[in-house]
Amino acid sequence: MKRRLQGSPVLLIVGLLVLLCIPGFWWQSHQAASVRAHYQSALAPVFLVPGSSATQNRFNALVKELNHETPKPHSLIRVEVLTNGHLHYSGHLRHGDNCPFIVVGFENHHDGYANILKQAQWFTIAFKELQKTYQFNHFSAMGHSNGGLILTLFMEQDLAATKAKADRLMTIASPFNLEESDAEVDTPLFKQLVAKRDQLPKRLLVYSIAGSQTFAGDGIVPFDSVNRGKFIFQGRVKNFTQITVTGANANHADLPENKQIVGLIRQDLLT
Repeated sequence: MKRRLQGSPVLLIVGLLVLLCIPGFWWQSHQAASVRAHYQSALAPVFLVPGSSATQNRFNALVKELNHETPKPHSLIRVEVLTNGHLHYSGHLRHGDNCPFIVVGFENHHDGYANILKQAQWFTIAFKELQKTYQFNHFSAMGHSNGGLILTLFMEQDLAATKAKADRLMTIASPFNLEESDAEVDTPLFKQLVAKRDQLPKRLLVYSIAGSQTFAGDGIVPFDSVNRGKFIFQGRVKNFTQITVTGANANHADLPENKQIVGLIRQDLLT
């Protein structure tokens, strides 16, 4: 009986110490989780996705122009996604460059709703492989024409699973309602983008740029189709800005090299 009485205070003290340690263990675990959630990698690439009929070499002139007035030129990495999901790389990441350009093109770069959906899936394959290789957890992106649709589909459908954070998205002449000229008609693609818009990153900054060669559009994509981006992004992301570019090089094909747009990319994606 005496032994039990002598052991009880010891057990009581041990029990109290364990209870006192529990909040500390919880706080430490909570702090570690919080640090992981808010940690941003030094590397923050800018993805460039071309439109239909264009390859991973589409933005060579654009990158050269962007690097022309940059004290430290950014690396250019080109990736072609084959139809079997394999990747072909060219270019490399220079030491100390935390904002490389990564162009993702597709072996099958044809137009059409079904192809755009496939290209969005192929982009996801490339993104995951590049994330594994370069260990980044946030990025910005620019898509010209269908490239903007591919990036929007990716952000709605697959971005969350990668745990990466999208900082900024710029779409240039992206036909959210395809080439439909009748403002009363909603294409299946537009309906899909609207249906899944709540999956877009809430902290994303979006810039949607339209070219004006005629009063109706940029010569290929109708104004209404580009302007429908507001029904997808507005109220779902942190900020949505629409910009119309006129003057020289305001037709659809020349927009990525338009001086005003080059300035916007430098100002809004590289800062």
